[in-house]
Amino acid sequence: MDTRAAMEPRPRVLDTGTGLASVDIVIPVLNEERALPGCVRTLAGFLDGAFPLPWRITIVDNGSTDATWPVATTLAGEFERVHARRLDIRGRGAALRAAWQDSPADIVAYMDVDLSTDLGALFPLVASVASGHSEIAVGTRLAHSARTRRSLRREVVSRGYNTLLRYGFGVRFSDAQCGFKAARTDVVRPLMAKIEDDSWFFDTELLLLAEHNGLRVHEVPVDWIEDLDSRVRIVRTAIDDLKGLARVAWSMSLGRARVEVARSEPTPTHPDAMVARRRTVFPPFAAVGVLSGILYALTYLPLREMWSPEMTNLGALVLTGIVTIEANRRWARRTAMHFRAAALFVLTYALTTTAVLAVPAGAGRLVEVGAVVATYCLLTLIRWAFSRTRSYGKH
Repeated sequence: MDTRAAMEPRPRVLDTGTGLASVDIVIPVLNEERALPGCVRTLAGFLDGAFPLPWRITIVDNGSTDATWPVATTLAGEFERVHARRLDIRGRGAALRAAWQDSPADIVAYMDVDLSTDLGALFPLVASVASGHSEIAVGTRLAHSARTRRSLRREVVSRGYNTLLRYGFGVRFSDAQCGFKAARTDVVRPLMAKIEDDSWFFDTELLLLAEHNGLRVHEVPVDWIEDLDSRVRIVRTAIDDLKGLARVAWSMSLGRARVEVARSEPTPTHPDAMVARRRTVFPPFAAVGVLSGILYALTYLPLREMWSPEMTNLGALVLTGIVTIEANRRWARRTAMHFRAAALFVLTYALTTTAVLAVPAGAGRLVEVGAVVATYCLLTLIRWAFSRTRSYGKH
């Protein structure tokens, strides 16, 4: 027996136990007749020479008006494991939804046609899913070990958006919109049934729902170079993303984002291990949220007799925030939460001040208080929805 061969690690099979996990890499395209041939030939050559799992490439033309579709069909005829599909509607999310829903592979993935992400990260991305360690894997351009080259404008917008997700809503992933992702097919399909967006927000919504339902999202630092011919409208996309965040938070708060999915659960390795009971942090947080809303209203009313709406709002937020931070620290026993609290404070102050200033002059003190308290409670509700994501993952 070849001892060296026996000791070599082998990728685990997801479900069948009869072979290696297969991978379907989707390339969504819109009017990419020039970029598509180079992308497919480069990717196919890389997979042939350096990818150890069974693979296929699926080109999804979603609404092109140039020669992208004839180019895609030509490439499908040239390469045995390249397939082409055409949709009449536009949107990256729509393309991924259609391809992933019908894919015969164990793992579905996607990458952008410009190949901005270095292909060396592809197997590490897929391996964490194929091994059973994670249900979803994503590339990140914001990790310390990632190397990126992109414009200052895109850097600022991307970091600002992901900072809002991370410190405003408590997500664990650092880069929601990197066009480099992989997922278990049997897990991602139930999630897609809940995803409403068919455009650029599809990625963020997928990850938010995944964490909300206790799935493990693994990040792989990537080397990434911006393509100046990118079709992404950065500012418009960022605005649409913010609207999407509000919609998803509302859905989570109503309990509509729960999905029955198969997820890995921690199990002891040693047969005689004594397992601790599951810890739940949601009830204390919920109590803090309710009490902080009441405290905010009681603080706002007397301060409003002396100060303007803007100053009253600031004072009420400061006093309520001090109490809330201390209560969360005591109940959840967290010592490194002040930076996140500061980010939440700035966001909350901006939105509640906007609400109080939007009240028409002469509407009355009761209407004014009602508007600002309603906004404050809505923001608390959003934070609660995302806190359930974190606590659910710990159960």
